Amino acid sequence: MLRKRLGSNEVRHEQPLPWWTHLWQCYRNPFNLLLTVLALVSYVTEDMKATLVIGSMVVLSTVLRFLQESRSNKATDRLKAMVSNTATVLRPAPGRKAGAAGDEGFDTTHAGTVRVEVPMRDLVPGEVIALSAGDMIPADCRVLTAKDLFISQSALTGEAMPVEKLAIDRGDHEAGVLERENLLFMGTNVISGTATALIVHIGDRTFFGALAQRVTATDRGTSACQAGINRVSWVLIRFMLVMAPLVLVINGVAKGDWWEAALFALSIAVGLTPEMLPMIVTATLAKGAVVMSRQKVIVKRLEAIHNFGAMDVLCTDKTGMLTQDRIVLERHTNAWGEGSNHVLQLAYLNSFHQTGLKNLLDKAVLSHAEMQPETRLQTAYCKIDEVPFDFSRRRMSVVVENGGSEHLLICKGALEEILSVSTAVERGAEVLTLDAELLARI
Repeated sequence: MLRKRLGSNEVRHEQPLPWWTHLWQCYRNPFNLLLTVLALVSYVTEDMKATLVIGSMVVLSTVLRFLQESRSNKATDRLKAMVSNTATVLRPAPGRKAGAAGDEGFDTTHAGTVRVEVPMRDLVPGEVIALSAGDMIPADCRVLTAKDLFISQSALTGEAMPVEKLAIDRGDHEAGVLERENLLFMGTNVISGTATALIVHIGDRTFFGALAQRVTATDRGTSACQAGINRVSWVLIRFMLVMAPLVLVINGVAKGDWWEAALFALSIAVGLTPEMLPMIVTATLAKGAVVMSRQKVIVKRLEAIHNFGAMDVLCTDKTGMLTQDRIVLERHTNAWGEGSNHVLQLAYLNSFHQTGLKNLLDKAVLSHAEMQPETRLQTAYCKIDEVPFDFSRRRMSVVVENGGSEHLLICKGALEEILSVSTAVERGAEVLTLDAELLARI
């Protein structure tokens, strides 16, 4: 009943146009309309050759654009149909009724349940899903149980660093909805850990769906190619509006034969119009779309080819889909901005020996340090203990030993948190007291 009332769990994309609407959009531009008017006038004046030539150019350019864009749209639909995602749903075991335990009509201990793979589009509110590393969040959900759960929300917030999610929201209740620790959102994915979650909203009712609706509701602007064609068309129309009546009046008054003057004025109007222009433009853009298709690029609107050709610089957002989704370590410095191998060594030991989630910063430190022979210290140091990150200490620590009895505690965290518990700063072989002046400098 829920699936029938709420529909499928899909975000409404831009709906494909009916073929007649698509055909009209391929036809409507000032140039085609101008040629159509000239063809009709030629037909009325029984100039069948001009009618046939002008009409053929309009029909060929419109049909060519329609066929090329239709073929591209069908190829896009076939690609979408190849992608099928599923979610792991916890269902009552055979012979067991839902709602036998738990306050929400489901056994929150998940005893007596089985895991079922269900297409994401078939999910409905109220179902409980199981999540693990690599899973996509199929809908807006509330976390029921979580163990070391870290979620990448870069698709919604643009932040590259994953955020931890818990079964209880311990944050500020006045904070934004995306900052709630116990809520998961469609369009994000699990980086590490496991969890079970209750589906709250699906499809267009999700936070992601609301964003998508606002984006698709925006009208498309006129492309540079279409704007250029429109400008040329209006220049020709203005010329004809001036020249044709002027020629008609002068020729009619001079010769006295107004019918012949009208035919001559019509021929002037036809002569001012390059009938082949729409056909040439459409054929050129279609050829560009064919070339792009050989490079595995689908062009849905032919005007985009002109934009590709006119592009010098492409500015994009910093999402992982467009970049390599990784951070590169460029420099490792002390508090004075001077290069320091000791800083890199300590960072490497901390990142190498931690057992929790290795984020993008840890991976950048490890990949950079492993290329430096002097920082390969995992054989010289052994791990003694680890203190994971928590919200009271707000730092992560490892304890290592270098073959002796002395232990070295290496902490990492936000700059303000580390400075708040520091009393000294190292500069080469010198250790300086962290006074107010040095703190202000840092």
